Amino acid sequence: MDVLSFDTLKHYPDADPQKVEALYQEALKKLNRKIVVLDDDPTGVQTVHDIFVYTSWDEETITKGFLDPHRIFFVLTNSRGFTSDYTRQVHEDIAVTLEKVSQKTGIDYILISRSDSTMRGHYPLETATLRAKIEENSPRHFDGEIMAPFFMEGGRYTLGNVHYVKEGQNLVPAGQTEFAKDKTFGYVSSNIGEYIEEKTKGEYRAEDTTFITLEELKSLDVEGITQKLLAVENFGKVVVNAISYADIKVFCAAFIAAVAQGKELMFRSAAAIPKILGGVSDVSLLTKNQLIEEGEQNGGIVLIGSHVNKTTQQFEALKNTQQPMEFIEFNQHLVLQENGLENEVERVIALADEKIRTGKNVVVYTRRDRFDLDSKDKDKQLEVSVRISDAVTSIIGKLEVKPRFIIAKGGITSSDVGTKALRVKKALVMGQIKPGIPVWMTGEDSKFPKMPYIIFPGNVGEIDTLKEIVDLLS
Repeated sequence: MDVLSFDTLKHYPDADPQKVEALYQEALKKLNRKIVVLDDDPTGVQTVHDIFVYTSWDEETITKGFLDPHRIFFVLTNSRGFTSDYTRQVHEDIAVTLEKVSQKTGIDYILISRSDSTMRGHYPLETATLRAKIEENSPRHFDGEIMAPFFMEGGRYTLGNVHYVKEGQNLVPAGQTEFAKDKTFGYVSSNIGEYIEEKTKGEYRAEDTTFITLEELKSLDVEGITQKLLAVENFGKVVVNAISYADIKVFCAAFIAAVAQGKELMFRSAAAIPKILGGVSDVSLLTKNQLIEEGEQNGGIVLIGSHVNKTTQQFEALKNTQQPMEFIEFNQHLVLQENGLENEVERVIALADEKIRTGKNVVVYTRRDRFDLDSKDKDKQLEVSVRISDAVTSIIGKLEVKPRFIIAKGGITSSDVGTKALRVKKALVMGQIKPGIPVWMTGEDSKFPKMPYIIFPGNVGEIDTLKEIVDLLS
């Protein structure tokens, strides 16, 4: 499959923006459902603002989400860090609770399984489990599943049914990138229909997939797209081509029309769909004054766990900062030694506390040569990764000094920092500090209340983005 020039996107201009917006806004008025987003790591809020994210899924918490005045809420499952068995259990529990709360409150919902824009995650396990358990516990019947991995802020585009990742000025088929070589969630296919066939082991074939084309979206063929959606049955798969938010708005108009005619469709998507379906407006990027209290003297901390190439490049660029900075390597390769990780954690914490107290920013980073077990057992590999992640993120949980800011780099790392180290139960998504990089304001019950917590996905941003954020907040 060919690598494309990024300029290829110019051959697909958007329709009249005013017409697109009018279609979209009119459709939103007709969607009288709560949007529930199950997020497999904390980066799914990278397109929204002034929205709550919850880190548990008991009945009381889900009820709060349903009764919240916002159209949309997020539940952080962090399932990308779970084994397959635990992922299934969690999604069965969530499915039962969702239906119970929906029936109790009388509020209907749209379900979005938000996952990685490079299509890594427990697929099709999560959506198949949700479908089966919800249908078992209610009269609800899902006709189809919509796959929409477009995420402009991260350079993820779908055209010609192929998903691409922007690398420099090129669009690289996703199956040819480092993300597709993921030890746990790897894949071969870049054509999303073929990806679905690959991941479902032939249960859903590429030739049976319904594709929503760019031509249909750019020509504002809402009626034609709606008819395609109405024809989907038996949990059939729908792939949305998209290279702009205008495309997603047009698609959502058709989706809402199909829902109004009784169609029940679940999403497996990246972060663009929640923003548009949730009716979340655009806002400016966050500033230092919005995030750092005046007079704050302590240093901040950056925790780097991700090992994708982009993270390593961003880490190297950060070394060029002019800000006072202490770099502390965490040796995760000690995982196989008795008490190896525990002793390493204590060493790093002592040094980090000392430097933060003196006003110096601290960067704690895992060794850049990643540790992989010599085993083909994906769950065992994941378990070791989680042990390492637990050790790394425990550094934040054991800090004695409150930093001026916390930046966590990497999906699993940032989730564990939020839920385990900072003990966040509910957070307000303030917005983004850079495109695709969200900021939580921690709640009163967290380890560090009212702390700006920057969730920096491993595969997002330019090479200098991490340095720019640290410079901004220093």
